[in-house]
Amino acid sequence: MSTHIAAAPGQIAPVVLFPGDPLRARWIAETFLDDAECYSEVRGMLGFTGTWQGHRVSVQGSGMGQPSMSIYANELFQEYDVQTIVRVGSCGALTEKVGMRDIIIANGACTDSGINRVRFHGQDYAPVADFGLLRRAVEASERMDLDHAVHVGLLFSSDQFYSTRPELTEPLVRHGALAVEMETSGLYTLAAYYDRRALSICTVSDHLVTHEETTALEREQSFGDMVRIALEAATTA
Repeated sequence: MSTHIAAAPGQIAPVVLFPGDPLRARWIAETFLDDAECYSEVRGMLGFTGTWQGHRVSVQGSGMGQPSMSIYANELFQEYDVQTIVRVGSCGALTEKVGMRDIIIANGACTDSGINRVRFHGQDYAPVADFGLLRRAVEASERMDLDHAVHVGLLFSSDQFYSTRPELTEPLVRHGALAVEMETSGLYTLAAYYDRRALSICTVSDHLVTHEETTALEREQSFGDMVRIALEAATTA
């Protein structure tokens, strides 16, 4: 039983979907999983386990930012022997190449966080997705009739939601960053450390160029396409 999740041994599946929002975790469990049961309500960070097409799957909220996400990812990998984590999150588009509600499957993640600098003694580690999960997610998206485009590319995992210097993202965009969020770089690093599999799939919830945005309820309950992609990728051998 871990400090921040407090689930009993065996309550969490080897495959975990990992939204930041615990209310999105509940929506995913109620909408997509059969026989879902809540295994944790500690600090309001909800976790559920059920089945999807016969596969045992858990959904665990992670909170916002790499420090919060890292607490839950560490405990899932270390205390519950989770083998696969797929982040299903929201992100803000940094370029007009990406539209509202488009889906980004992240092959890697840049960051301004000091977490990796401390871990790697100032060296620049490049956190990347598990290739098998990435490939299966792309293949799953190609089989689906989706209303919005799917992109494979870089995310920028920022430590600041309200940045006072937005111009600092311009070089990242010129080098291929598609959108900003706050968790993927740390998740990919932890998966590499524990020799586990991780992938981040995000839906564009707001646009930093056009200034479009979704509501909190839409972010919580209307990003089903990325969840279906994540489930297909995580449960396909």
